[in-house]
Amino acid sequence: MTVQRVTADAVIIGGGFYGSAIAIYLAKTRGLRRVVLLEREPELLLRASYNNQARVHNGYHYPRSFTTAFRSRVNLPRFVRDWPQAVKQDFVKLYAIAKRNSKVTAKQFERFCHEIGAKIRPAESVLKRLFEPRLIEDVFLVEEYAFDSTRLAEWAVEELRNAGVEVHYSTRALAISRSQTDKSLTVDIQPKSGGASSITCRYVFNCTYSGLNQFSGDFPGTQTGLKQEVTEMALMQAPDVLKEIGVTVMDGPFFSMMPFPARGLHTLSHVRYTPHFSWKDEQGTDPYKKLDEYDRATRVDRMVRDVGRYLPAVLGAKYVDSLFEVKTVLVKNEGDDGRPILFEKHAELPGCYSVLGGKIDNIYDVLEKLDAEFFG
Repeated sequence: MTVQRVTADAVIIGGGFYGSAIAIYLAKTRGLRRVVLLEREPELLLRASYNNQARVHNGYHYPRSFTTAFRSRVNLPRFVRDWPQAVKQDFVKLYAIAKRNSKVTAKQFERFCHEIGAKIRPAESVLKRLFEPRLIEDVFLVEEYAFDSTRLAEWAVEELRNAGVEVHYSTRALAISRSQTDKSLTVDIQPKSGGASSITCRYVFNCTYSGLNQFSGDFPGTQTGLKQEVTEMALMQAPDVLKEIGVTVMDGPFFSMMPFPARGLHTLSHVRYTPHFSWKDEQGTDPYKKLDEYDRATRVDRMVRDVGRYLPAVLGAKYVDSLFEVKTVLVKNEGDDGRPILFEKHAELPGCYSVLGGKIDNIYDVLEKLDAEFFG
């Protein structure tokens, strides 16, 4: 079998939002001449970038992780400025604090919002009446948005083309290896159409999210421990009273119902029922294979039943579909719900980076890290 070999300055593995943004950055901002982007799906932003709650965070979600909250609050206006075509702002966003089993009180939540500089004010009585007063301590009007991943994908395709990035769709990276004679790296790839080839380059950016540790060759794996979860986001047709509203109840009995602009629906997620099962990430256990083999039985009935106790109007929502995906989180942040980026330089494989972001606005934290790197 003949193996085709090509050369490049940088190879980015993973055509989600992060991989696409990094490829554009390397070509346009850092001037790398030949940048290659590999995506195993037939289009960009089809996996985790699409199958999520589509929330542009402003910090409210993280009262137990000040750093994550503050970074979101700083990054939100930047994200709105840079991707206005993908941001939905024209809806009312409410955060409600549960009376029982919440890890923060209403007063603590309000104080926390003031500390990070996030806008918050008491909700009007007509909005408060949407909630069951025996279970909800208080309701706040906040400033938080949603994004349309299909619009982000359109942006990525256009910008990658303008930047001269070479995109290979339906192509899987199998191994990352280092040369014994020079500083080059080799990425072995397998197009869905068949055959085998490899790309020799100076830099590799592993932006595969749940697939970060699924490479052979000399790739050492991430030093940071990762946890994988198969999750379900239920897509709902909201009743009229909730159509222009996003709701989050926290922080213990934790659920959200958010606009999902890509489908003109709402996502419904629940801290207990959205994660179906989890495992510790390790090489050789393919997360996507586990997802493909899962029966994907929806838990939407249980979600709606519990959410309806706090927000009775949700009982009038119509179930349409579910988004099942593998969610990857850093083990060290399970206790505080923090969502920092993972940005690892592999000392055993110089020139190779692994990058993971827990939220879409984390992209600015990644780009700041890249600004400090030397690409000769």
